[in-house]
Amino acid sequence: MALAGLAMGCIDTVANMQLVRMYQKDSAVFLQLPVPMAVLFLLSKERLLTCCPQRTPLLLSADELALETQPPEKEDASSLPPKFQPHPGHEDLFSCCQRRNCKGAPYSFFAIHITAALVLFMTDGLTGAYSAFVYSYAVEKPLSVGHKVAGYLPSLFWGFITLGRLISIPISSRVKPATMVSINVVGVVMTFLVLLIFSYNVVFLFVGTASLGLFLSSTFPSMLAYTEDTLQYKGCATTVLVTGAGIGEMVLQMLVGSIFQAQGSYSFLVCGVIFGCLAFTFYILLLFFHRMHPGLPSAPAQERTLGMENSERYQR
Repeated sequence: MALAGLAMGCIDTVANMQLVRMYQKDSAVFLQLPVPMAVLFLLSKERLLTCCPQRTPLLLSADELALETQPPEKEDASSLPPKFQPHPGHEDLFSCCQRRNCKGAPYSFFAIHITAALVLFMTDGLTGAYSAFVYSYAVEKPLSVGHKVAGYLPSLFWGFITLGRLISIPISSRVKPATMVSINVVGVVMTFLVLLIFSYNVVFLFVGTASLGLFLSSTFPSMLAYTEDTLQYKGCATTVLVTGAGIGEMVLQMLVGSIFQAQGSYSFLVCGVIFGCLAFTFYILLLFFHRMHPGLPSAPAQERTLGMENSERYQR
């Protein structure tokens, strides 16, 4: 089990980091893919699957921009303007995480990493805890659901997580990651409150389970895309966020299980409300630190500047 967890962590971290580095502002769409689909997509993109035809893929806007700004193969990189020279910090996969690149960084840089990891600590921890204990909650009083019927609840939860990921693929191309995270976090808190109010109703338990699956499904990829966007898509935040999410899944399951055994089944929903409110609080802090973080100029201004520079190059 330890080896399987180690492999899962490596797959999750490296695959997400590669998607962020390859597509940057378009990465939100690909991060919504379920893990097996994302890994297969990366393998085919990196030409590691011999069974996949080696066709030229359709260009996204990021790819077109990269081709426009990419210097000719025979052109000496030293003769290019500083904006078009290759960045040595991007040559290695983990080079941006080295200590020397963190020197002189504003405190908001570290605060964004910490608060984003804490949000995923709570949301991914809720995902693991809910799927692990919803069956035990359902068969206990006051619901006393039959064992066979209660066995459908974890399957319903994970089924709607998969459905939510698939639905989020087209949505993420039109909605900003920050908006998606806001909707998800608020939806999780409201769902747990409804489940707590109607804790004696079996129908609300099934509806709430499906709702939680939908809201929790796209929280991790949307938060990853939002944080990397804030930090200018260098891939540094991916490892921190994946680690925070993994620790949350481990710790909250142990914590909820201990409280569930000591205090009874009602504490299961109370813990969900508390952890959901904490996730919302940390997300508000993340938005606050994002406003204080010194970033690049606005995207339209960057595009206008880049277009003028490209036009001058082509005229010369």
